[in-house]
Amino acid sequence: MPDIDPNSTFRGLPLSAEQDAEVRHYIKKKKQHGEPWDTPELAAMLKDMLEPPGDDDEGLGDTADETKAAAERAGASIDEDMEPIEASEERNAAMESERMKGP
Repeated sequence: MPDIDPNSTFRGLPLSAEQDAEVRHYIKKKKQHGEPWDTPELAAMLKDMLEPPGDDDEGLGDTADETKAAAERAGASIDEDMEPIEASEERNAAMESERMKGP
């Protein structure tokens, strides 16, 4: 990742080049439509860009573990001698069956 130059980003914030471009595009579109650009929407966008994703979603690991277990059960139903397309279809059907069973 290239070094971030705070002097060249929006308000000197530590934004990536993509994030800075997104902010500037948002401002340009607002100005083109004659609308105010310094809005709560822009503030929320910047907050999302600057704050790393948190671990607010406790229990998400449980969902991932359940999904992994379902995938393993679905994979166990596949015969190694199957054609790749047939195996993929069989795996998809088994995954759907596991989803229908629920947690």
